[in-house]
Amino acid sequence: MSKENLILLADAYKYSHHKLYYPGTTKIYSYLESRGGKFDSTVFYGLQYFLKTYLEGQAFSRADVDAAANFLPQVFGRDDVFDRSNFDYILEKHEGRLPVKIKAVPEGTTVPVGNVLMTIENTDPTCFWLTNFLETLLVQVWYPCTVATISKEVRKVIETYYEDTASASARSGIDFVLNDFGFRGVSSVESAGLGGSAHLTAFSGSDNLMGSRFAQRYYHSDKVYGLSIPATEHSICTLLGEEGELKVFKHVLDTFPTGPVACVSDSYNIFRACEEYWGEELRTQVLEREGTLVIRPDSGDPIMTLLHLFATLFDKFGFSTNEKGYKVLPPQVRVIQGDGVNYDAIKAMYAALKAERISAENLVLGMGGALLQKLDRDTQKFALKCSHAIVNGKEVVVQKSPTEMNAQGEIVESFKKSKGGRLKLVRNGRDFRTLDEKQNPELRDELVTVFENGVLHNENDFDTIRSRNIFDKEKAKVVST
Repeated sequence: MSKENLILLADAYKYSHHKLYYPGTTKIYSYLESRGGKFDSTVFYGLQYFLKTYLEGQAFSRADVDAAANFLPQVFGRDDVFDRSNFDYILEKHEGRLPVKIKAVPEGTTVPVGNVLMTIENTDPTCFWLTNFLETLLVQVWYPCTVATISKEVRKVIETYYEDTASASARSGIDFVLNDFGFRGVSSVESAGLGGSAHLTAFSGSDNLMGSRFAQRYYHSDKVYGLSIPATEHSICTLLGEEGELKVFKHVLDTFPTGPVACVSDSYNIFRACEEYWGEELRTQVLEREGTLVIRPDSGDPIMTLLHLFATLFDKFGFSTNEKGYKVLPPQVRVIQGDGVNYDAIKAMYAALKAERISAENLVLGMGGALLQKLDRDTQKFALKCSHAIVNGKEVVVQKSPTEMNAQGEIVESFKKSKGGRLKLVRNGRDFRTLDEKQNPELRDELVTVFENGVLHNENDFDTIRSRNIFDKEKAKVVST
């Protein structure tokens, strides 16, 4: 499929802005931030994909301008809104390379909300309109940022419960606790790749192949980051009917006599499957395997189901008590919960296990819609706003500060108040602050140039992004219950 026409990748109203900016405007400088939301910090990830896919090099052609000149007058029902000369100028003066400069925090960095994450400004005074024309496309970075943030926050929960309840030797498995089951639930293959690779900044478990493909394609990696294991689905386990379920289970063990294998076991009666089939008929074969059988429930209340299953599995397969005093199944048996899994449910599940003295190392997770689809731009409240301009040769601090009426009928300051001026992001450990770029000149700006006049700079590779995200030695601990 051919590349999308960049000239048509904006909200329709933006095509009138070249006329609506006040006469004499020559510079528009804008910034991106996560203004708040579900989590106190946001992982920045995904900008490099958008830069490489849509902005790098010659961003559009004469044919693209011709197509836009035919299309947009039909959108507005008039021919005085879109002015092709703006884009013809970029073709002639800059060979189609976009005259903008973009700075951003290195991808994989976790930044507290309310701070600048990216800035963009025009480098050619004639193209002052271009800065915010690109908002529509660039703000879509909210999606991979939010997925990366959710995965990071889930990892913090898991690490906390592992620290509280799991043996030290089990910690090496944390990378595979949360698995991406979301490919089928997203709106497009592009979403699967963006969201799937964002998840891989925090974990390695994934059935979403596009995540690894995007990491390879856009982040300089030959490595496959998303790893999986053989696993059944209901079409396999129901193939011989209810009376043949035991035969199917045995076939699964016979087919993969070593290594991990997962088997969905709720096709008919998950409790019978665990007590009679896995726990009695196939018990010896399971325990003699050089590998782990991962039993998957897929229906019912997750907490009540898990507690009942673990009680059954402890009874049938036995357990050890680790150095922290929590029960652990034999290494040949584990459980994966892949139904009804989201951030809040994960916290509740591990809290319930802890309350019953069950180690977190017994459970792994699969997450689909809640990881890649049940989120939006307001999950972390992303916005791109102008904060500085040059009008008729004078620098202008640009800022909005709206008031709003609350539920009590009081007029209060809105959280949508924006920042003013040219900005920089400074850091002291985990403490990030957004300052005017001239303030505290001794403090280094964490924002680095990633794009200028069609050329990418300071590209990120996926290993480095994962290192920034996962191995942050100062990450906060989630309080467990």
